[in-house]
Amino acid sequence: MKRIILVGKPNCGKSLLFNQLTGLRQKVANFPGVTVELKTGQFDQFQVVDFPGTYSLHTLSKDEEIAISKLNEAVHDDQTAVVVCVLDATRLERSLVFALQVQLLAKQHNKSVVFVLNMIDEVHRFGLNIDTQRLSQELGSPVFALSAKSLTGLAEFQKALPKIAAEPEQYLVQNDGVNKDKLLARAREISSEHGINVDMVLKKQNRIDNFLLNNVLGGVAFLAIMFFLFQSIFTWATPLMDGVEYVVAELALWVTSFTGEGMVTDFLSDAIFGGVGSFLVFVPQIMVLTLIIGLLEDSGYLARAALICHKPLSYFGLSGRSFIPYLSGHACAIPAIMAARTIESPRKRLITMMTIPLMSCSARLPVYALLVAVLIPEDSYVLGLFNLQGVAFFGLYLFGIVMALIVSLVLKYAMPHDDDSDMPFILELPTYRLPHWKPLFHRVLNSGKQFIRRAAPVIFFVSLGIWVLGYFPQHGGLQDSWLGQIGHVIEPVFEPLGLDWRYGVAILMSFLAREVFVGALGTMFGIDGADENIGGLAANIQADGLTLGAGIGLLLFYVVALQCVATVAVLKAETGKSRIAWGLFVAYGLLAYCIALIAANLIG
Repeated sequence: MKRIILVGKPNCGKSLLFNQLTGLRQKVANFPGVTVELKTGQFDQFQVVDFPGTYSLHTLSKDEEIAISKLNEAVHDDQTAVVVCVLDATRLERSLVFALQVQLLAKQHNKSVVFVLNMIDEVHRFGLNIDTQRLSQELGSPVFALSAKSLTGLAEFQKALPKIAAEPEQYLVQNDGVNKDKLLARAREISSEHGINVDMVLKKQNRIDNFLLNNVLGGVAFLAIMFFLFQSIFTWATPLMDGVEYVVAELALWVTSFTGEGMVTDFLSDAIFGGVGSFLVFVPQIMVLTLIIGLLEDSGYLARAALICHKPLSYFGLSGRSFIPYLSGHACAIPAIMAARTIESPRKRLITMMTIPLMSCSARLPVYALLVAVLIPEDSYVLGLFNLQGVAFFGLYLFGIVMALIVSLVLKYAMPHDDDSDMPFILELPTYRLPHWKPLFHRVLNSGKQFIRRAAPVIFFVSLGIWVLGYFPQHGGLQDSWLGQIGHVIEPVFEPLGLDWRYGVAILMSFLAREVFVGALGTMFGIDGADENIGGLAANIQADGLTLGAGIGLLLFYVVALQCVATVAVLKAETGKSRIAWGLFVAYGLLAYCIALIAANLIG
């Protein structure tokens, strides 16, 4: 199948155009050890490949190296029919520097190039236009003006692109070429002649930045936005969680009404609906987290947040570029650790990777939600405005960030100071834009599906194993079961934390994946009180008498402990050293235990 490749600088709307062409039917390929993603989809009879955004063919970081290497391979490949270079119509000069480099590379290998002036609707909003015909003559390649967001001009492009890709030899670059040393001057010249005045675009942006990047007000706004993020995770998701819990409970009653009393009913009630069903309740929170982060990312605020955080993070041996991996770590530590590849300094990159596991990932969300619901009444409010459960969530996430900064500071002075010449912190601030809801909605749904797909099989088999061990040989008597016997052996380890053997078993099981803790407890509490298990797991734990000190200690344990085998594997791959990965596993485990012990004994 012939191939169309999409290239362009970051924040030019290239991925949105890709989604519009392919209808979101893309698959993602991760290259080992890097953060580069090549997205592929189908348009008409052609394969479309979306390359990561890059500023230049002359790379600075390792992830850019891989992207440009793959681009060179694609240009050499006979299957590549056409290179579509996406330009930001509002910032033509910046886009053209990379675009002219790509055009020169494509011309050397007899590949046709098509330029797409994206975001043309924003140009029209200022009452201006860009003469694509004259610009096409200037560049020597076809130029299409469109907006992937408002769909202006998209139909015309979709109609023309298959014809160009089918006969690429008819659309080869028709210019004399530019000396690669003069590309910057050429980009400036074309932009000044055909582009719009950038100051017009930046005028509104600068007004907003004067507030959001202010030394004092910017920091306050940042804290307020982060607080809103974590408050909304609990508050917005609660009705959806209640709905899922109701559906699971009703489904359990309906299914077990056909099976009657006995082992099959006990298995369905305790292992399936008690174990697997208990973690489904927390899927809405994963989706709300993805939605809020997506809104911040698409609006252009995340780049500002990285800039705000650069100076304070530098004090802890980190970089402003550490902010994005840190925030990504609140969704999943694995891509976040890979995202640290964009940090040029090897030392800062290593410190960032080693402290990302302290960010509260989405796998911790079910544990937090369960224990917060157990410890704090649902109708509790601070100042009559903020839900106390949401405030507790913010506190847990903040505690993880503070612990990461403390560990970073220790590593800053403990690690040898290599002579890595740190490059200056340079970051492009994208234009503020309203998010495009279709891909954002798709991303939110996908986060829920991926969480279920990743966690459900593990939780099912763990729940099945726990049910078998807990059901036999007494057919439901948990204390005298095989699981009870194992639990009593390990109970002395967890007794100082104010936890009995059931929590010990759930904690050990959750080293496979943190979210297993909820399913494991759900299964065990289902077995222990099968007849009374009508009101949900949180109510059962409350009735069982978990103390405030033990509950807070358990929460703090899960904030700090590195309980994810996949994260350990990625750390080993990224650092190239097993002792770092397993050393962190042991160190964070011991630190978590000590913190939980202190909390349990201080609070009581």
